[in-house]
Amino acid sequence: MLPKSRLPNDGGEELPRELIELGKRISQLPQSLQGDLDTYYTQVVDSVRRRRRILALVQDALSQLRLDIKYLMFDLEVTRKERDALRERLEGGATEA
Repeated sequence: MLPKSRLPNDGGEELPRELIELGKRISQLPQSLQGDLDTYYTQVVDSVRRRRRILALVQDALSQLRLDIKYLMFDLEVTRKERDALRERLEGGATEA
């Protein structure tokens, strides 16, 4: 029986084609040769999946950061406009007095 991590799409994540092919070739080896290779293969698959999850988290964080920066830039522009309008009102009021 193949280990759970050897299935190509068991977590909804696609593994690299070469890694799937390696898993198929390992499963075709005699049982006596599969032992150590199976362990190492599972470790590599887990590592690939972990890296993909980390990459997805980093991409999500960058997307959120970009959105936050857009909001901050908008807020800064509005604040500058409010400041300039207030200055004009204050300078206009000082001229009238």
